[in-house]
Amino acid sequence: MAPAERWVIALTVVFGAFMSVMDTSVVNVSMPHMMGGFGTDLSAITWVATSYSIAEIIMVTMSGWWSALIGRKNFYLLSFALFTIGSILCGTAVTFPQMIVYRVIQGIGGGALIPVSQAILRETFPPAQQGMAMALYGMGVVLAPALGPICGGWLTDAWGWPWIFYINVPVCALGMLLTMRFVHDPPFLRRGIRSVDWLGIGLLTVCLTGMQVVLERGNDEQWFESPMIVWWTAATVVSLVVLVFWELRSDEPVVNFRVLKDRNLVLGSVMGLVFGVSLFGTTFVLPQFTQKILGYPAFESGLVLAPRALVLLAFMPLAGWAFQRVGAKPLLFAGIGVIVLAYYELMRLSTTAGYLDLIPPLIIMGIGMPFMFVPLSTVSLISVDKSLITDASSIYTLTRRVGGNIGYSLAAVLLDRGVAIHRVYLTDHISDLNQATRDYLTQAVQTLLAKGVGAAQALPLALGLLEKKVMRQATMLAYNDISFAFGCLFFVLVPMVFLMPGRATIRTLTGRRGK
Repeated sequence: MAPAERWVIALTVVFGAFMSVMDTSVVNVSMPHMMGGFGTDLSAITWVATSYSIAEIIMVTMSGWWSALIGRKNFYLLSFALFTIGSILCGTAVTFPQMIVYRVIQGIGGGALIPVSQAILRETFPPAQQGMAMALYGMGVVLAPALGPICGGWLTDAWGWPWIFYINVPVCALGMLLTMRFVHDPPFLRRGIRSVDWLGIGLLTVCLTGMQVVLERGNDEQWFESPMIVWWTAATVVSLVVLVFWELRSDEPVVNFRVLKDRNLVLGSVMGLVFGVSLFGTTFVLPQFTQKILGYPAFESGLVLAPRALVLLAFMPLAGWAFQRVGAKPLLFAGIGVIVLAYYELMRLSTTAGYLDLIPPLIIMGIGMPFMFVPLSTVSLISVDKSLITDASSIYTLTRRVGGNIGYSLAAVLLDRGVAIHRVYLTDHISDLNQATRDYLTQAVQTLLAKGVGAAQALPLALGLLEKKVMRQATMLAYNDISFAFGCLFFVLVPMVFLMPGRATIRTLTGRRGK
């Protein structure tokens, strides 16, 4: 295969992965506008994101099975087409039920684009260029969550929320044309399904739907105080246990858990889960922080992630180049150290922080993430049999997406509980006997009186201002706690790095695969 053709194929599949991942976050900043258009509340409108995620994550897991059933190229094209049709329908939705149905269609199409893209890239590039191939893949799937809020905010402000869906159409049309022309199924792919594993499909649907509902709705429903969350948790656990048992005994499993016999895939998937927690968790936290603490509007809060996105774009190729020369372990240690440093800097932010204070830690994080993503994506599939690459890629992608869902939920829980804890601590130090409290209230009352507020209303208003100040500080401390917790997560990965294959082993495995 000519080098030019390889890069055309790479560009084609990165298109698909990028659009699919971006649509998980692009709707977040547009939800307030949708609430007005559909006449729903915040609790209901979040199903616009949840419905897409449920459909997407189910198809991510089933990608290997569908590829064997109808052929991987056919499945990839069909997914592109469904994603495009779903995007058009979402833009035309006039009722809330229509939007939910259309987002499910879009998620069914988008789910397969991520793992299949990774599998195609792995097979397109020779062993010596595997690191660079995964760097290119990373430029799509890691940049997309950061660019989603920016693009969504700009399109919504400029043309209205339907355009966050319409913008997908020309990109997907180009991707489909390039796929038909340049992408082909290799001869070693597993082909044909003798029987349909209906029980496996049913169990998988219940398991992943339940997990998604619990993670995305748990905090709003007060977790296990809600009967709905209790029932969905029980359904998730039971269906998962039965699914694993059933699939390991099935001759035609819908989810091929047997690929988890590969140690590198297991290590990469577990580390990828933590990486997903960090990536998607900060994508949720930082815009929230800038809106609640710094008072930024939606579009500008999305722009806060731009420095990280730009640095990621610049350092992904460098990480791919470095992987081919030093192997996985040095890059992973460097990536973990740099990301922990970034979280340490974020943990030191205060209520007086501005945009310029956010840029250094985000740049540092943008430097560190490529040095984790590239070796993890490369090593995870390095020793998997060629015929099982799509199955393995599906499981690796699933763990990263589950990590992202955990990141969202963990951030929401830590924020709510942190605000409550810090508020109690701060209010314990506020009393009439405290000189700082008396001075603040005296100054606030005098300022309000000078502005024409009546004497009877001045003290209650001053107390309200004090409460607002306390809540703002408690929220800031809660955000600091989130940064501390996410940073500590990466220390868990250090022992796992020692278990990763060394440089010589990687060269042996890639040499064997290239034969």
